[in-house]
Amino acid sequence: MVILEVENLASGYGEVQILWGVSLQLQPGQLTTLVGSNGAGKTTLLRTVMRLIRPWEGRVLFDGRDVTNLPPHAKAEMGLVLIPEGRQLFTEMTVEENLEMGAIPSRARIHFQRNLEWVYELFPRLKERRTQKAGTLSGGEQQMLAIARGLMADPVVLMLDEPSLGLAPLLVINLFDVIRRLKEEGLTMLLVEQNVHLALAISDYAYVLSEGRIEIEGEAATVRQMDQVRQAYLGL
Repeated sequence: MVILEVENLASGYGEVQILWGVSLQLQPGQLTTLVGSNGAGKTTLLRTVMRLIRPWEGRVLFDGRDVTNLPPHAKAEMGLVLIPEGRQLFTEMTVEENLEMGAIPSRARIHFQRNLEWVYELFPRLKERRTQKAGTLSGGEQQMLAIARGLMADPVVLMLDEPSLGLAPLLVINLFDVIRRLKEEGLTMLLVEQNVHLALAISDYAYVLSEGRIEIEGEAATVRQMDQVRQAYLGL
């Protein structure tokens, strides 16, 4: 069964069309990666799925239900959660207050304590910093907090937009270890990631987006070996 399905999605900004009939599917418990060059439309796709941008055409189906035009908060309430590019934390709030803000959906509130213990186990540094203002954290710690806040929403499907952007290499490795662990725990994820090599290495399935259209799709291990992908995205 498909948990999230995007059908022929088109959208853009003003009169400029960015997405041209994009379709993709997420299988439950799998990690799916969406790769593509800068400007290909990856962030636009995630924002359109959440309806932060109005879709022009097409549908978004979540657990078999048409949610195309539901507002973002309603989608979050159902368990469709986006961790946006750029972290977008509440910088004057503490770490724990940011985590509390992530648990606003009613489905998350009933599991607040369980999820809080879970994210502190995933990110021990955040537990050490729980009374510290988010704006005073390092870049790596802020990215940990952005992901932890998304997990506090008790997601059914978690979409991550460029989580490793701007991180030092060691922090990138640590981040991918966490993503791998979330996959092992059965969380369904859609990952948009600039580090194509690492993303394809841990993913089950992959889509390559080019100029607003899906150009390639397949098992991640297969996509990783394609000459076109190796030359364009892996530098091989």
